[in-house]
Amino acid sequence: MRRFEIAKGYDLSLKLPQRSTLKSAGYDFAICEDLIVEPFSIAYAKTGIKVKMLDDEILQIFPRSSLPSNYGLTIPNNVGIIDADYYNNSDNDGAIFIQLYNFTKEATHLKSGTRIAQGIFTRYLTVDDDCPKQHDRQGGFGSTGA
Repeated sequence: MRRFEIAKGYDLSLKLPQRSTLKSAGYDFAICEDLIVEPFSIAYAKTGIKVKMLDDEILQIFPRSSLPSNYGLTIPNNVGIIDADYYNNSDNDGAIFIQLYNFTKEATHLKSGTRIAQGIFTRYLTVDDDCPKQHDRQGGFGSTGA
């Protein structure tokens, strides 16, 4: 089953990500609190959202097309990857944070509710003799590279 939920500790009135039109591929993600992104810096935008998905799926997070032109921001690695085992992890319950990079000379102020990214579900394949280093996730954001 694939679904969005509000992560523990966040306002239960948050809006879950939605597609804007019937043929939209991406689900729009908004931030759940005001945020200032300093010039030439990275900030972590809280969404308060977590996602449950099938074991062979990921949620790819891309910047909305208006993010650079309207705010001078982008996602620094161009795409974020949310793995299925990030859901309900022990560090942050699977709450999705989106990295934002400010490439301007001015601080950028974003209000809670600003849509900044879109998420697209994708299935992936593995090799036949796959043997991951870890079988279970050991934490939250960035934990698999630790």
